[in-house]
Amino acid sequence: MSKEIVIPAIALRGMAILPNTIIHFDLSRKKSISAVENAMMSDQRVFLVAQRDLQEKEPEIENIYEYGTVALVKQVLKMPGGIVRILVEGMERGRLMGFDPEVDDYFLATVEVFSDYADDNTAATDSYEERARHEAMALEVKELFSEYASYFPKVGKAFTRQFESIRQLPRLLDEVIANLPIDYEKKQRVLSCIDVEERYRTVCEILRQETEIAKIRQEMSDGVKEKLAKNQKEYVLREQMNYIRKELGDEQDADTEADRFMDELDALEATDEIKERIRKEIKRYRSLSGSSSESAVTRGYIETLLEMPWDKTKEENRDLSNAEKVLNEEHYGLEKVKERMLEFLAVRNLTDKGESPIICLVGPPGTGKTSIARSIARALDKEYVRICLGGVRDEAEIRGHRRTYVGAMPGRIATSLKHAGVKNPLMLLDEIDKVSSDYRGDTSSALLEVLDSEQNRHFRDHYIELPIDLSDVLFVATANNAADIPRPLLDRMEVVEVSGYTENEKLHIAREHLMEKQLKKNGLTADQLSISDDAIEAIISGYVREAGVRGLERRIGELCRKSARKIYEGKKKKIEITSKNLEDYLGKVKYTRDKAGQKDDTGIVRGLAWTAVGGDTLEVEVNIMPGKGEVSLTGKLGDVMKESAMAGLSYIRSVSDRYGIKSEYYKEHDFHIHIPEGATPKDGPSAGITMATALLSAITDTPVRCDTAMTGEITLRGRVLPIGGLKEKLLAAKMAGIKQVLVPVENKKDVEEMDKEITDGLDLRFVSTMDEVIERAMARKIKVKRGSKKRQ
Repeated sequence: MSKEIVIPAIALRGMAILPNTIIHFDLSRKKSISAVENAMMSDQRVFLVAQRDLQEKEPEIENIYEYGTVALVKQVLKMPGGIVRILVEGMERGRLMGFDPEVDDYFLATVEVFSDYADDNTAATDSYEERARHEAMALEVKELFSEYASYFPKVGKAFTRQFESIRQLPRLLDEVIANLPIDYEKKQRVLSCIDVEERYRTVCEILRQETEIAKIRQEMSDGVKEKLAKNQKEYVLREQMNYIRKELGDEQDADTEADRFMDELDALEATDEIKERIRKEIKRYRSLSGSSSESAVTRGYIETLLEMPWDKTKEENRDLSNAEKVLNEEHYGLEKVKERMLEFLAVRNLTDKGESPIICLVGPPGTGKTSIARSIARALDKEYVRICLGGVRDEAEIRGHRRTYVGAMPGRIATSLKHAGVKNPLMLLDEIDKVSSDYRGDTSSALLEVLDSEQNRHFRDHYIELPIDLSDVLFVATANNAADIPRPLLDRMEVVEVSGYTENEKLHIAREHLMEKQLKKNGLTADQLSISDDAIEAIISGYVREAGVRGLERRIGELCRKSARKIYEGKKKKIEITSKNLEDYLGKVKYTRDKAGQKDDTGIVRGLAWTAVGGDTLEVEVNIMPGKGEVSLTGKLGDVMKESAMAGLSYIRSVSDRYGIKSEYYKEHDFHIHIPEGATPKDGPSAGITMATALLSAITDTPVRCDTAMTGEITLRGRVLPIGGLKEKLLAAKMAGIKQVLVPVENKKDVEEMDKEITDGLDLRFVSTMDEVIERAMARKIKVKRGSKKRQ
């Protein structure tokens, strides 16, 4: 018995709903929500039909199953995020005939409805034979379901009574399939069976398949349980054997190890609290089975605790003159670092202890930050341990892993103390500016407790779980850039700048340290190879470009290797390398220094820059062309540098009257500011006065002195503000042959602290305003318009 109706339809993904089923589900597609809204405005009926492809967002009729269920919408709830949750009750089967093409915002379906449920609780058929046949089928289905339910007691308990009360075969078949935890495709097969006998055969087939699968799973589960029972039996027998051995006087391995641990505990230098905790762990270890995994974890934990230097210290060398001698022997320069360490030692000698300083050496690569820490340890006769923090992003690397995790271990701080063997070593935290953080924690935050002298007396490692006293550890950290260190961490350290070396310092370091090291490393003696001072100077100026001496050491090592080969092959017995034959060993010169210009030029000004490998000079070029007042900035400039250029241009425009520049000039010309070496990124405010001077030179057609360089930040009112990296910048100016350098007056204190070797040969002029810069930088005076006033 069937009839045709026209109702809204919903395409379901991964779900097939059978008649006589009450279920709720969520809708997110606009078409589905619109279908529900239209159904609620009529008789609340919708046609629920599954789609074939679950990934299809907007299915067509070809991608939708033919058979579905006509359902009654009982409840509609609007959820957050545009989702609608509906409660429906399946009523009758239906076959999809087609969609109305004139309705776009939802599916309006023509459905052929099939009714196979009777009005009362009796069989739907009238004849005695059919009734008997249906009862036989129902009994078979119930038996199959009972067999299936025997493997799933919860399912059987919940639905067996419910099925006993159902008399109609069609309804029983639908109820059984609706309550089975099977995929929607099998349910769709049953839904597509209009004929009751065909539906019965399909349901029986599905029940038999699911029962067979459940049986196989049960057999596999029983096998696993049997194996576990066997392991349990072996454990009991093993414990009995251990008891028998103990009664016979045959000591267990665990007891032997426990006794060894107790002997080590008696000799351990630690507080009573720590000893009591270790004693409890040893007692617990005795009670564990030697073959259990927990026994191995506990044994490893006890061994770690016994290896820690709780109260064991090493006596320091307090001889101040010896410390100074060691530091001077191994390092040339670095006076501030040496002075700070000698101050610390003097305070320690006067107070018997004193707080250990936490020093952070900041400077370019290759300037000796790591090696000075090793020298400090040798000077103070301390144990030396190094922790490289570059790329460390897991907090557990510092604090350790909790023992609940498999493969847990102490953090790097505790491990380094264990390796040092004493509680007062020198601990180098190398590359502290390279630490990072992720979802596992913030490494820099974990270091806060380590580097706080008020907190590190009771540092707790997650693995050790006992307070560790770090107050006697002398921490030395190294970094390339202090700006990359988190502020709270930087606040706990005393920063000591390790700036780049001068050419003279590099020459001394090469002659007194690097040469001897490389000769020994390559199996040579001073009699076999000699390198002249002029050759070393040529290497420094032409073959390396760095603030430190790492590259210089590599070049000297290259000379030693080439010489070693010639000597080994018998070509020469002694080799002397000078600047004249240096190219034979190292090839052509790789770097050339930017030299000062030969003649004064318009629109070109020499600036000074700081880089990670030392100072450098840079030329600022300005071109002015007819145009509409546009400003172009090229040379891969950063945002700060671009802002400095605009501030410089604004200042020049504000003083145009003084130099007779008409206001229309800026509307009728375009300005192009370029800094060569366009592939190299450049940023910072220190080129502000350089760009402003170049702009004024180009606008007034006034040449700038070619032997002058300058550095300083400019303000809109023409004031010159201080800058950083002055030592490296002055070294670069000196190497370039610059005679006059304009420096902000507020940097005068920095110049006064520099060695004379850096400032000799340079005419340093301290400036506070752009008027002073222009007066000293221009090759000739700019004609000033009468009646103009200087900006204060």
